[in-house]
Amino acid sequence: MTAATPQLVVHRDKELMAQAAAARLITRIVDAQAARGTASVVLTGGRNGNALLAAIAASPARDAVDWARLDLWWGDERFVGSDDPERNAVQAHHELLHAVPVDPARVHPMPASDGIDGSDVEAAAARYAVELAKAAQPGDRAGVPTFDVLLLGVGPDTHVASLFPEHPGVRETERTVIGVRGAPKPPPTRISLTLPAIRSAREVWLLAAGEDKADAVALALSGPGEIQAPASGAHGLSRTLWLLDRAAAAKIPAQLYPPASA
Repeated sequence: MTAATPQLVVHRDKELMAQAAAARLITRIVDAQAARGTASVVLTGGRNGNALLAAIAASPARDAVDWARLDLWWGDERFVGSDDPERNAVQAHHELLHAVPVDPARVHPMPASDGIDGSDVEAAAARYAVELAKAAQPGDRAGVPTFDVLLLGVGPDTHVASLFPEHPGVRETERTVIGVRGAPKPPPTRISLTLPAIRSAREVWLLAAGEDKADAVALALSGPGEIQAPASGAHGLSRTLWLLDRAAAAKIPAQLYPPASA
């Protein structure tokens, strides 16, 4: 089995999935900090990403993390005002970050549409790419830090971050961060990491729960290619982990990808 070969963990329901993923992420952060002194995580929004953050906030084990030695990045962002409740960064603050002693200098939200670049989403994306490049260490790949865990929600159309099927962004191979225009779900203007940046992470975790994700999960795991199913192109250097509930896993052929746990 290669690092790109997905491993599946299937939980009874979305609540248990969020709690188990929270425990798993806390452990991974603590292990990374023990090994290297610091850790870095790329957060995702959406219902599953936010449920994971809320579960961390509710967990007594959260105190095992040295929050001052954790770098937080985002995989994508809605290009709206900095205080807009639709922003992933605003939601993350509401669910978790307000409750833990993070170092503000190590929290790296993507630019907003009322930031220094105004409505120029391409300039805002380039600014985030520069910030990532400055944080990269010698030996890191693709001009970004080697993230310990990069979280992605999987959309019903198999999109991850703001990389949508057949959209120009999923074809990007040179840049690490792009502006997205004409996204098929609102808001249409976004910022996103590209697949090369996503693949620089040690571990990529894909989250999906609910019946509305079952077709997307089955399609992405059937090997259609990243242009048609961007989630199939998201994998980590050492591990690619799909965290699912039973409803989202319902259409996966058991003989194709037997779950790691039930």
